[in-house]
Amino acid sequence: MTTGSINILSLRAGVWLGFYALVLLAWWLVYEMARGDSYICGPDVIALLPMGGFWALFPMWAVMMAAMMLPTIIPTLRAYDDLPQPAGAGAAGWIGVVFGYGLVWLAGAGVFAGLQVLALNRGLVDLSGIVASPWVASGLFALAGVWQFSRTKETCQDACLSPIQYFIANWKAGPLGGFRMGVDIGIVCVGCCWAVMALAFVGGVMSLLWMGLATLFMVAEKLPDIGRPLRRPAGLVLLASAGFMAVKALGMV
Repeated sequence: MTTGSINILSLRAGVWLGFYALVLLAWWLVYEMARGDSYICGPDVIALLPMGGFWALFPMWAVMMAAMMLPTIIPTLRAYDDLPQPAGAGAAGWIGVVFGYGLVWLAGAGVFAGLQVLALNRGLVDLSGIVASPWVASGLFALAGVWQFSRTKETCQDACLSPIQYFIANWKAGPLGGFRMGVDIGIVCVGCCWAVMALAFVGGVMSLLWMGLATLFMVAEKLPDIGRPLRRPAGLVLLASAGFMAVKALGMV
């Protein structure tokens, strides 16, 4: 193996280590927030709500998005790693993909933070971000369940399941090209996962259990062997959960 090959392998190992370090940092910050010890969204910040508004919640959502969504792009990044170096698939482009993808989900964090502020001001959620009405909870589960059967969900998930085909059809070399592809991939990922993310308002915005289960589900949906077979059964489970909550709200359970 030549010195050049060794340097390329070392650089790839370095960017992967940096990526995993970022994921671990995000989950550590989530853990600190869940304990109430974090300066990002601890008791002092919660006490500012609703007056603190968007800027009190946006950092929390940004960290949550990083912790939950960065692991879901790993199959795509591995597909990028398999592309030939002469085509321009270097470490800089790889990093560009991560930044483009992250930027889209950062925008998503802003949307969810804004929705939480609106819901809080209207009494739909409490200070911890959990919906106050079982009917709203049922509606969110129903929305997530119906989305699993939608054509848009299927199209977005299919794109997530075939990253190598996306790269071949939409290839852009270099760091800027990687960034632009990362934005496209992030938009598709939002289309695939937004409804599940919205269930944070049921499971608890800072609940480690909900975040862990949701992350596991979203990662599984992007694995080629189980992603497609999982979509419709998951939709049925979500719809059944919506029905159970509705029945419970009626006092029949």
